[in-house]
Amino acid sequence: MSPSTTESETEKKTWLLFLAPALLTLIVFLLIPAGIVLRISFFPGSTTIGAQGYSLAQYEKFFGNSLYLSVLGETVSYAVIVCLGCLVLGFPVGYSLARHPPYQRRLRMLMVIVPLTLSLVIVVFGWLVLLGRQGLVNNILMWLGIISSPQQLLFNRTAVVVVLIQQFLPFMILSVMNVVMQIDPVLEQASTSLRASRARTFIKVIIPLSTPGIMAGLSLIFVMAVSAFVTPRLVGGPRAQMIGGFVYDQILSTSNWPFGAAMAFILFAVGFGLMAALNVTIIRPLTRGLHVR
Repeated sequence: MSPSTTESETEKKTWLLFLAPALLTLIVFLLIPAGIVLRISFFPGSTTIGAQGYSLAQYEKFFGNSLYLSVLGETVSYAVIVCLGCLVLGFPVGYSLARHPPYQRRLRMLMVIVPLTLSLVIVVFGWLVLLGRQGLVNNILMWLGIISSPQQLLFNRTAVVVVLIQQFLPFMILSVMNVVMQIDPVLEQASTSLRASRARTFIKVIIPLSTPGIMAGLSLIFVMAVSAFVTPRLVGGPRAQMIGGFVYDQILSTSNWPFGAAMAFILFAVGFGLMAALNVTIIRPLTRGLHVR
């Protein structure tokens, strides 16, 4: 065996040694539990006690009920709107942070990261205080003369979207910032020197080179938004249903584990399928042959 082959084998073993803890954690705490839940979803009855055999009854029950299908569609629409909102609001901030000097960037980064350190319950209850009938938003609108009496700003779809965008916006900002930092500013200067306008430089240079960060942010936000549970329950009330709340009710309230497991896997399949389609149709064509510094 040549020295180069021996060195290559040693390098492979070293990489496997480094990856082993992460792979073990993934297998024990994700893949095995997911496999158990998948198996439960094929039980025919409404309980796992003494259940045997395989059946598609839970999936037939879900797809045969228009309520569940409409809630699933509404859940996906919420996730898409939240993704677009985070992209519109987060991209300028992420780009601006990337172009700041390091010492100025660190200070501004704190304002982006601090919301991530707060408990989700604290964030949601903060919004309940802001949007309540006696909250800050109603008081400002009345002081400006826009409304004459306090309005119901909570427990509707708009409130859910606004709160979800606020929760997930830092992920888009950080994803865009990390990629834009790797784009050489000389490319933008070269575009400008060739008489391209700022808008054309933005569309033809910055957006394509930022695509990996944009897509990474969209993927993270979509996965978190489509499985949101606490925010829709506390801020949206009965008017804003998402499939995560239905899964919670089936498993913890009615103890119907087989149907809850089937709903969870349908949600997983829809989310995974949409992300795979996005990767094939948009991400790969845009990032093919893309090179950033």
